[in-house]
Amino acid sequence: MDSKTTVTIWNEFRHEKQDENVRSVYPDGIHEALAAPLREAGFQVRTATLDEPTHGLTDEVLAKTEVLVWWGHMAHGEVSDEVVQKVVEHVWGGMGLVVLHSAHFSKVFKRLMGTSCDLKWREAGEKERLYVINPSHPIVRGIGEMIELDHEEMYGEHFDIPTPDELLMISSFAGGEVFRSACTFRRGAGKIFYFQPGHETYPTYYHKDIQRVIQNAIEWARPLDAVRPTYGHRPLFAKDVQ
Repeated sequence: MDSKTTVTIWNEFRHEKQDENVRSVYPDGIHEALAAPLREAGFQVRTATLDEPTHGLTDEVLAKTEVLVWWGHMAHGEVSDEVVQKVVEHVWGGMGLVVLHSAHFSKVFKRLMGTSCDLKWREAGEKERLYVINPSHPIVRGIGEMIELDHEEMYGEHFDIPTPDELLMISSFAGGEVFRSACTFRRGAGKIFYFQPGHETYPTYYHKDIQRVIQNAIEWARPLDAVRPTYGHRPLFAKDVQ
């Protein structure tokens, strides 16, 4: 894959600093584990983390980002509401958003979905099978009938999200639970992909099929052009008014 798509990977980068088990799996942070295969594939990648000024998501960074990848878990509440609103507005304006694992509970995703985004979960390190149910979709290009992970955190229904525009995968777990694990949504001019696997204590993001899905999702979510929509006579962003 040869892509000039500009990607920003946002990660809390807290677990890796505080938990040796997580650090042993992702010594340079989850964001760098996600970034490495994307850079190898030709994407233009930058990273941003929670403890940077403005969480690393300045106006300049967001303006240059075609697709934002978001991973969060233990510090959703520490994300600035001002930054959240800017991210949401950029999605409305056409920026793609890929939401990973426990970022289902992020402020950004919940605001875009308009629901609690809550779910059942069990951290047991059990086998997960992600079955492809929409094999013609570009996000699952190059994936077979399923992806099998030896160890993952169980996420189970009911998953309190709006009905997805497209449901691409359903997961099953050793305990018998099932989960809508790969879903797409559209908000304004932006495309959103939610992908369930990626618990911080398991090496999920080194799995080649998981990497491929994320790469495919970024290509799918990227804006088709750089034109921001207008509504009536008013540009989408107030700052665009001269």
